[in-house]
Amino acid sequence: MGSSREEQRRRTLELMRRVRDRIDRDYARPLDVEELARSVHLSGGYLGRQFKQAYGESPYSYLMTRRVERAMTLLRRADMTVTEVCFAVGFSSLGTFSTRFTELVGVPPSTYRSTETHALAGIPPCLAKQVSRPLRSTARKQVGNREAHSPVPA
Repeated sequence: MGSSREEQRRRTLELMRRVRDRIDRDYARPLDVEELARSVHLSGGYLGRQFKQAYGESPYSYLMTRRVERAMTLLRRADMTVTEVCFAVGFSSLGTFSTRFTELVGVPPSTYRSTETHALAGIPPCLAKQVSRPLRSTARKQVGNREAHSPVPA
């Protein structure tokens, strides 16, 4: 009986990895927990609980962190406007982007751009990504598990 429970646990972790990989791959597209759950044949609530147990944050929080992380990279390059970065990483609202970015990074996107563009100069991108990765505080309030569907600009 213990092996059956272990098999179920492994299967659930495999599904959570598939969901996480999908978020990593499709972060710039409109995603919501219900659609992610359907893609692995689970309910949204079960997916949310299992994902949080596996990775320490909800699928929505992971998605927001991934988008902000990518936005940080694009802002450091300085060849796109803040608005262009907002839409490029999958946000449909500049206000939401600015709010989430500020929550995770501690400063608004425009401030980050002006202070960090030169701060990581000369550091290889793979190390800059690790050093500058946004960290979500568990004390911050959860925003929810849904995201409005909107077309992503080409």
